[in-house]
Amino acid sequence: MTPAPPTTRHRGPASRVLGRSTNTTHTTHAVNDAPGEAMAESREYVLTGSGGAIAVREWPRPAPSDGEGPLDPPRYLALLSHGYGEHTGRYEDLAGVLVAHGATVLGPDHQGHGRSAGERALIADFEDVVTDLHTVAELARSAHPDVPVVLIGHSTGGLIAARFAQRYGAELAALVLSAPVLGSWDLPGRLLELDEIPDRPINPAALSRDPAVGAAYAADPLVWHGPMKRPTLEAFVRTLETVAKSGDIGPLPLLWLHGDDDRLVPLAGSRVGIEELRGTDWTERIFPGARHDLFLEMDRAEAYAELTAFLDRVLAPSPH
Repeated sequence: MTPAPPTTRHRGPASRVLGRSTNTTHTTHAVNDAPGEAMAESREYVLTGSGGAIAVREWPRPAPSDGEGPLDPPRYLALLSHGYGEHTGRYEDLAGVLVAHGATVLGPDHQGHGRSAGERALIADFEDVVTDLHTVAELARSAHPDVPVVLIGHSTGGLIAARFAQRYGAELAALVLSAPVLGSWDLPGRLLELDEIPDRPINPAALSRDPAVGAAYAADPLVWHGPMKRPTLEAFVRTLETVAKSGDIGPLPLLWLHGDDDRLVPLAGSRVGIEELRGTDWTERIFPGARHDLFLEMDRAEAYAELTAFLDRVLAPSPH
């Protein structure tokens, strides 16, 4: 087995603050392969977004074991931004790890995705999606006004999270990007040159070396398995340009995670975007042999450990 390279850290100024969410329908879900956790309870509710109803899932702090007294307040709020064609429910394991680490976790299904309204996999303007994500963050903040918020974005969700940090970075304590669509990702431009966009769904094997992950993805009815749509591709091109031109994130702590065998969002292209986005406090970890879904990879425990260690650092009380 190839040893993992050391984490690269760049120190600088630390954290800021924000908030949390509400309740509704309660559901209990098993958390698979989450170190130290067997179950995480989640609840779902609906908000009004830019293009209609937005489904939000929240994994709150667990009730006291004796069933008495108030819920323990979260140490931080983890806001999830999922990738293209998928939904927040695919992050059940990650949510379990973060809840065990002291967080309340929440995230919307972006417009046109999962249980949210809109034509499937159609995003005409990513700025609207960023606004919807901010609506969720504001709801979170109203319930926990003094709790720091960490934004975690994967793949296309990383593009959305990067733009969120440029627009609302003062409201965040940290930004985490997993295999983010940033920099010189040329797929949208190549597809837009074609008269007809090919109907080629994502190869599930490109997501993870764990075959169970690919099988679950292929069978998931809430995942979009059709072709990419021209307005969405055009929105990708515009947003990549906007993020590249909108400056770095200053002192906001950034963690970048990527696999060096990611064929969906190649490492080299993302690095270009990270170099443009990162500010004075950033950490990178590249996983040898890992594919696209780092939080569902064979060595996911290493990704979880890297994430929680980063959060321990940036959320630590400032020395007096």
